[in-house]
Amino acid sequence: MGLSFLLLFPLLFLLHHFYYRLRFRLPPGPRPLPVVGNLYDIKPVRFRCFAEWAQSYGPIISVWFGSTLNVVVSNSELAKEVLKEKDQQLADRHRNRSAARFSRDGQDLIWADYGPHYVKVRKVCTVELFSPKRLEALRPIREDEVTAMVESIYKDSTAPDNLGKSLLVKKYLAAVSFNNITRLAFGKRFMNSEGVIDKQGQEFRAITTNGIKIGASLSMAEHIPWLRWMFPLDEEAFTKHGDRRDRLTREIMEEHTLARQQSGGAKQHFFDALLTLKDKYDLSEDTIIGLLWDMITAGMDTTSISVEWAMAELIKNPRIQEKAQEELDRVIGHERVMTELDFSNLPYLQCVAKEALRLHPPTPLMLPHRANANVKIGGYDIPKGSNVHVNVWAIARDPKVWKSPLEFRPERFLEEDIDMKGHDFRLLPFGAGRRVCPGAQLGINLVTSMIGHLLHHFNWAPPNGMTREEIDMGENPGLVTYMRTPLEAIPTPRLPAHLYKRVAVDM
Repeated sequence: MGLSFLLLFPLLFLLHHFYYRLRFRLPPGPRPLPVVGNLYDIKPVRFRCFAEWAQSYGPIISVWFGSTLNVVVSNSELAKEVLKEKDQQLADRHRNRSAARFSRDGQDLIWADYGPHYVKVRKVCTVELFSPKRLEALRPIREDEVTAMVESIYKDSTAPDNLGKSLLVKKYLAAVSFNNITRLAFGKRFMNSEGVIDKQGQEFRAITTNGIKIGASLSMAEHIPWLRWMFPLDEEAFTKHGDRRDRLTREIMEEHTLARQQSGGAKQHFFDALLTLKDKYDLSEDTIIGLLWDMITAGMDTTSISVEWAMAELIKNPRIQEKAQEELDRVIGHERVMTELDFSNLPYLQCVAKEALRLHPPTPLMLPHRANANVKIGGYDIPKGSNVHVNVWAIARDPKVWKSPLEFRPERFLEEDIDMKGHDFRLLPFGAGRRVCPGAQLGINLVTSMIGHLLHHFNWAPPNGMTREEIDMGENPGLVTYMRTPLEAIPTPRLPAHLYKRVAVDM
């Protein structure tokens, strides 16, 4: 009886697949196997795998994750259809059981379906949290953390035991990302200048690490609903994680409420802003907590990932490193440090940041859009309930729209002004349309600032015994593009010693 029941699954899949093929004109793609679909064919680095399949089947392909149809588009014309022309029908989110639990079934921004709740929360982000006025008010925090990074690199690189030795670049970039996002979100610096994390910070980091761990532990049954009864969700683990996250968030909330009562006013960081806006926008506690953790999840790693890739490219291309430093020396000089107010006078530096985000978008497949209705893309049917992925990594390397697409050449953005906040579909590191990242400008500012300070304060070379060509430019599998081999490099100070000291800012 049990065996007969299991043998029913392949038959159900075949009937399901046959029904789709009979009723809809689906995009071409690799032939799926019964039950598992194409899951066993997908290589670990998915965006590269999908780009390879696009070479064989065309710029729009069907890929079956178990019984779920996933459509992947890999050129700018189709991306425009998905993200602009048919955006309203493709603005929902696919939530697996993990995302559903973490987001309280879409009560946040990232995982919410398109509708009144999403529109309201999106307005809070664009009008209130990421407005130009608030970003400018929070600029001292960003600049403080970047100068703290410079001071830390300087201390370590000039220590007697470290002279001429390489440093792990990711360590310093991660510290900036961690402190910046916690200060912007909570108004708290959990890590001191020596890299020591306090008790609350350790709990914060443990929660984020545990969330990734239990989210990644879900089985193939996520893609095969018929098998979920065999792989039940670990309800206890998710409940404990949610309670732990809420407990820390409420603890910080109580601290802020008390501080506001004592000071008589709110500060500019996001937590206080959300408490102030709670009644105005009718925000539930679940939504406030969800929004804060959205910002943490989206901002914790993506900035440091982008800067690490940029520095790898600059070390591999010393001509570009020198050209950017010449601009910094001409505009900033050797008697002060750069600030974000200098960006408008540093066009080549901005192009370096833009080129790094083109070649190495931190989320190369974006988060999948889910069809809330039957829709056509590229002349093919996309049935309601299908997931649609935009391969921004492949689009940014498309030789039909980019000259020498694999070359790291910032000059291309001096020759043509290309927007990267969702208006030009050749370059989509932050997405586009209704679900474009509301914090795009914040990310651009921080990436540009970090690259600028690293280049202004130091010369960068590969480790002793390694040539520039030997730097590993491969990616680790995952939703975001970590470098397969973390970057190591030798920094050599190039400014007077007094310019490496951080002046702490308390906000």
